[in-house]
Amino acid sequence: MSASNFAGPTRFELVAYAVFRAVLCGFTRAFTRLTIEGSEHLPTSGAYVLAPVHRSYVDTPITACVTRRRIRFMGKQEVWESRWAGWLASTLGAFPVARGTADREALKRSIATLEGGEPLVLFPEGERKDGPIVQPLFDGAAFVAAKAGVPIIPIGIGGSARVMPRRAKMIHPAKVCVVIGAPIFAEVGESGRASRAAIAAGTAERSVELQRMFDQAEAKSLGLPRPSTT
Repeated sequence: MSASNFAGPTRFELVAYAVFRAVLCGFTRAFTRLTIEGSEHLPTSGAYVLAPVHRSYVDTPITACVTRRRIRFMGKQEVWESRWAGWLASTLGAFPVARGTADREALKRSIATLEGGEPLVLFPEGERKDGPIVQPLFDGAAFVAAKAGVPIIPIGIGGSARVMPRRAKMIHPAKVCVVIGAPIFAEVGESGRASRAAIAAGTAERSVELQRMFDQAEAKSLGLPRPSTT
């Protein structure tokens, strides 16, 4: 499917997503004792980019728990090599991306998704990482958000690496906390376009905020005092 005919969700897809999300999030909340802070920062309508830290495979279902709205996300294109797996992924809001390359089609689909009014998940660190430090962010999320004229919502996820570490094959019960930050908007000029400098500045600001959200989420998941924000 090309970006030019990247249509909005059908009624069946919305119902299927709602049912699947209810089951998945019910299990996720029970298994991780999930708590979510900062939900007031999520816009109640319109599109936005959710930008979570990425330490575990379970970050995707955890992110799905932050809103009842259908969220879109990228999936590795190998999933679509299976007819049924690809159909299920598409029904649940995913679209393929070629990892490790500048996939222009995926970028076009991302922008089309946002212009269609749907929230989109983009992990700004790229693939899963290890450790407490947010790794250098790609400009992709800032570029897509600026192009579509929507805000980026930084999300810290604390504890997911203890549920399923990066090389683990099984999940383990552990406390998870999500902290949602305030929206970040890319600055645009009179032409309505964001310059490279503005996108880079937005990425830098997002990196600082994402680290702050991650630190708070990790501390709360471990039952530690909230880190100072000064």
